Amino acid sequence: MLDPKIPFLEEALDPALAQTQLQSAIPGLTQITTANLVRHKPGRRALVEYRIETVAGPLTLLGKIRAKGTDVASYQIQQALWHNGWSADSADRFSIPEPLVLVPDWHMTLQRKVPGIPATQLLPTEQGIPLGQRIAALAYKLHRTSVPTAKTHSLPDELAILRDRLPQVTEQHPHWTTRIENVLNACDRLATQFPPPPPPTGIHRDFYADQILIDASNPGEERLWLVDLDLYCLGSPAVDIGNFIAHITEQSLRELGNAAALRDREVALRETYLSQKFDPPWGATATTAREIDLYTVLTLVRHIHISTRIPSRRPYTEALLSLSETRLANMLEQ
Repeated sequence: MLDPKIPFLEEALDPALAQTQLQSAIPGLTQITTANLVRHKPGRRALVEYRIETVAGPLTLLGKIRAKGTDVASYQIQQALWHNGWSADSADRFSIPEPLVLVPDWHMTLQRKVPGIPATQLLPTEQGIPLGQRIAALAYKLHRTSVPTAKTHSLPDELAILRDRLPQVTEQHPHWTTRIENVLNACDRLATQFPPPPPPTGIHRDFYADQILIDASNPGEERLWLVDLDLYCLGSPAVDIGNFIAHITEQSLRELGNAAALRDREVALRETYLSQKFDPPWGATATTAREIDLYTVLTLVRHIHISTRIPSRRPYTEALLSLSETRLANMLEQ
């Protein structure tokens, strides 16, 4: 398993070497039974699953490796959230995985693996609407539990991502060059209609259904686990809600052949979130609702590029382009 940017990856996947490395970090560790590579983006990052035995019983851990160095900031954010209402026994049943330790030699952060199935699988089922409502409450909790961070994300940042990614689509589909440029110009024009945003709060910034695991081991008391907080930053809460809704739309288009098939789930999420009791500086107003709609359409535009990177999604690229054109035109007319 060679990766010149992660030269220690083979060591991290060797149970004997991993046991030596983690012995002092994990109290009561007696044996690492398996070390499996779960994900790997060569030159960037890797995710390793460890099954271990301890004096207190078996555990499953996830080690996140980042090629450019240990992600200390994200680890500290996760620690702060864990100790501020997001632990495994939180009364509201909204939790994050427990951060355990840093392993600097391997640029690794180690956390406990949590149980559950992705919300993506449940949204199209009869559980979809109440699940959307609970996810809105989870997002509200996150936005009220702001943790200090130097990272920020703004509307100009969002537009810059689109300006960077969408031209890559025209390299594969040069006949769409004019349409892509018109979409980007429409995004810019739409953004000018919005006033300066309120002071930011903590946001997930990659908030969609795969990032929420539903643990149904206690029927009627399902726990929702929010995972992958690596992009946590300060920004508008509308980023998270709009991003989540756009992912539902894309899933609906791709899996059900109709972008509006799961519209009731989107409405449940959006309206439940807007009904929460907000305090200054960010209150649920008509402007808030429209800002959510803005980030929803910008995320749909970003999905045009995402679809070209995943072979199974390429058949839907033009449908996403057409949908984005229609949504942008409708918003500009309002």
